[in-house]
Formats: sequence, structure tokens, C-alpha cells
Amino acid sequence: MTTFVRLAGRAASWTRSGKSAGPSGLGLFAQHPRAFQGVRMASSGSKGGRGALVVLEGLDRSGKSSQCARLLSNLEGRGCRAEGWRFPDRGTSVGQMISAYLANESQLDDRTIHLLFSANRWEKRASMESKLLSGTTLIVDRYSYSGVAFSAAKGLDIEWCKAPDVGLIAPDLVIYLDVQPEKAAERGGYGGERYEKIEFQKKVADHYHSLRDSTWKVVDGSLPMETVEEQLRELATNCIQECQEKPLTNLTW
Repeated sequence: MTTFVRLAGRAASWTRSGKSAGPSGLGLFAQHPRAFQGVRMASSGSKGGRGALVVLEGLDRSGKSSQCARLLSNLEGRGCRAEGWRFPDRGTSVGQMISAYLANESQLDDRTIHLLFSANRWEKRASMESKLLSGTTLIVDRYSYSGVAFSAAKGLDIEWCKAPDVGLIAPDLVIYLDVQPEKAAERGGYGGERYEKIEFQKKVADHYHSLRDSTWKVVDGSLPMETVEEQLRELATNCIQECQEKPLTNLTW
């Protein structure tokens, strides 16, 4: 069954496999003591409180896109104002450069592609803030943590990798779908993009671990899909309830 969501005036669809069947672009959709500390921002949300920024992270083929779609469908079915976003947003000019790189259709310096990923998130910052303050919850497939973990796995200095994303909006909840690289490689379509190599994914997992903080919840992504879905639903629901009266914060490192 395919789940549909209206995004920025366009319809996009996701199947249970997490593959996009519609236009590219925004899709369905830190324990380190200094990571992502909060900085207060002006808050002027709706009377019902602001929305929550919920981010799903994990290795390639860990199930993020499928679970984002299921979580969004559940929230909307219960009357929650929610949208699904995905990074990179391949529908922008920057996103198209990233898409070509990931498909091995172009070659870019590691620092260049890292900065492009960051710029792609900055393109959407103002819209993200507006949505959240208006009371809309955002379910986001990948965010700044992916950018840092993947670039650091290529050998770039992790502090350098963090710097471009300082000032983006900090998530209220990060859900990390924990799947062993070998298990992820058994899933359909693995190996089609540049970073889908088991040894590289192991390095990415190590850097993800170094980024965890109190906003993170780790869920065993190898459990049955319905079990993972139930755990994500509970985590997201609690987060939405708890953050309504809290100000948005910026990412700092």
C-alpha cells in the first residue's frame, strides 16, 4: 500500500520499501556532552503550541524512509498537523548536484560535497522554523547528524564537519534506527549509491555513536517492522506533547 503526503504544493508517494514513487525533493517526511546544546530562539507559535522536530537517523537501508512514512500516516490519522521532510532535498539546484554525486554521475571533493549537503539544509531552515512555530510537527528523514557522520567516515576532521550546521534548528527528538551494516546490506536495492559499502557503513556507525546526546533514542531497526513502528509512534507522541510550550533551539556543538 502506498502512503501519500502533500509537500510544498506537490504530491509525493512512498511505498513500504521507502522508495519514492513521485517527485524528488522533500520527502516523507546527539552520548557526547557538548553536542547540540540549546540556544533559545524567539518563540511565537500558535495558540495550540509549536510543532515538534523529529529526526530519524541511521545507516543506509536501515528503514528510515519506510518508518517515516508510517509514522506520518499514523500522526495524520490521529488529527496531528504533521509533514514529512527528507534530506537531501534533491528538488533544489543544490540538491540536484548532490543527487548526481550520490548516483556516481559526478565527482566532487569531499569538502565540497559536505558543504553542499549543509547548504541544502540551510535552504529549508526558514521554512522549517515557520512550520514548527505554526504548530506543524516535522518528521525528517536524515539531518545534520548524517552529514557529519558520513563526512567524518571519509576522514574529514569531525569538528570541521560540524561547523557549517551551527545555527540550524535543533531536533526535539532524534530516533536512531540501529541496524548492523551486514543486515542492511541484505535489504533490497543495496549498493546502488556511492556510500552503500559495508566497511564504510561501519565507520559511519562509529561516528553516529559519538554524536549521541540526551535527545537521542536508539531503536533496534532489525525488529519486525510493526514493532519498530509502535516504538516510534510512542516516542514521537510523547515528544510532541512535551515540547509544545518549549522554545525552539539552535544547533551548537
